Amino acid sequence: MPELRKDPIIGRWVIISTERAKRPDQFATVQEGPPEGECPFCEGFEFKTPPEIYSIRPRHTAANSPGWKVRVVPSIAPFLRIEGDLDRRGKGIYDMMNGIGAHEIIIETPQHIANLCDLSEADIASVFTAYIDRIVDLEKDKRFKYVLVFKNYGWIAGGGRVKHSRSQLIATPVNPKRVKEELVGAHAYYEYHERCIFCDLIKQEIEQKDRLIIETEGFIAICPFAARFPFEMWVLPKKHSCDFTSLDMPMRLNLAYIIKQVLSRLKKGLNDPPYNFILHTAPFRRPTKAGYWRTIDYDYHWHIEIMPRLTRVAGFEWGTGFYICPLPPEDGAKFLREIQI
Repeated sequence: MPELRKDPIIGRWVIISTERAKRPDQFATVQEGPPEGECPFCEGFEFKTPPEIYSIRPRHTAANSPGWKVRVVPSIAPFLRIEGDLDRRGKGIYDMMNGIGAHEIIIETPQHIANLCDLSEADIASVFTAYIDRIVDLEKDKRFKYVLVFKNYGWIAGGGRVKHSRSQLIATPVNPKRVKEELVGAHAYYEYHERCIFCDLIKQEIEQKDRLIIETEGFIAICPFAARFPFEMWVLPKKHSCDFTSLDMPMRLNLAYIIKQVLSRLKKGLNDPPYNFILHTAPFRRPTKAGYWRTIDYDYHWHIEIMPRLTRVAGFEWGTGFYICPLPPEDGAKFLREIQI
């Protein structure tokens, strides 16, 4: 019998389709994609990218030269452009503004390594430092309301033909709908319970353990109750925080450990599948009216969502907003939990 499950944060329903269910080990994939070609992101090829915006490198090395650990450059095909004014306007019932924003590429290693999990924990922590520093810098631009950091790994997930580990960062002049849904749901729960729904979720998942993949001193990784996709994973800090930028260095290293663990288990257990990696943190707080973001420091909780691309979204999903997941998250979590790294 299929089972309907409701996401407790945004109220979205998913269908856990037991009729279509597979065993966890039947989801192993074969990477597809065109031939790779020359990589512009490797050390020594800095001249093949736009000039760097930011880098983590020894002081004695010059910008746009070898010697870096993490390097951030503008996208050569930006979704939004940083130059200009928003020029908010209406055209009848339609609202418009100029496509102002920022689109940056975080090159995570000077070596030609494809998967983030193949970096050391210290190097992954440096990637998180780059995320934080760029978000903090972009917050100074009052045109921007949000910064989304994401990673497309593998051809099917939108990773492109170059197999070099990198993330993307996009600053937007509006808050994304998906984040707004979480903000609204978290606020409604807080108004009624005076507690953070994510904190309650973390406590329950630790107690029940059915969907728990791994737990560290500072974080947990779970397959969420209303998973949209097989082996979907969330990584959440145990200590309440709405801002990813508040992570100190010990916690960045702790996060690097758990991210390396879950991505390594995904790689080993499912033959290195494509995935999307998304960071949801709180928007910039610039009050425009009384009560605006009044409780966000208490009701929202930053987290990372990792979605392996093992199934396809089709007409029913697009038409209804339902997702169909052919694997109970409890089975996915058990499979990942038992993989030895």
